Amino acid sequence: MFAFRLTPEITLELVEPRHADELFRATDANRDHLRRRLPWVDATRTVEDTKGFIQTTRQQLYENKGFQTAIRFRSDLVGMIGHLAIDWSNRATALGYWLAHDAQGHGIMTMSCRAYVDHAFTQLGLHRVEIRCAPDNRRSRAIPERLGFRAEGTIRSAEWLYDHFVDHVVYGILVDEWEAS
Repeated sequence: MFAFRLTPEITLELVEPRHADELFRATDANRDHLRRRLPWVDATRTVEDTKGFIQTTRQQLYENKGFQTAIRFRSDLVGMIGHLAIDWSNRATALGYWLAHDAQGHGIMTMSCRAYVDHAFTQLGLHRVEIRCAPDNRRSRAIPERLGFRAEGTIRSAEWLYDHFVDHVVYGILVDEWEAS
């Protein structure tokens, strides 16, 4: 099992089949909170659905297109962070993440994103990392802003979210900007 300790209270763990029950419980307990922003929540109705997601993440890792980690805070699984995909030909990736409502406000996601960005540039040799957020999602937008990402623009109607389209603000940072910060 791969685990990376960010602080004594925060650990990132490579998602494995053993996480399925706990990950489903975290998703289910935060269903209303997550549904406001994430299009996959309604399709995650059972532990079997979560097992399917974990299998997809294992395939992503096998194909060298990125990886997903569970976030533990004080030993509880409180969220996820990972590469949406790594584009090796352009040396770029985008990050996706979510955090349980009760775990917000502790800097957990900022530290997790910082670790992913640093790994992308120093270990994977990537040139660009991107994060997309809904314009009205101030908590999510604060993360790339704190980390020195630039707001590069807004993609209109970027994602279908159950019954309406939502825009995405695109944040990006390049390796030389990260090294300078």
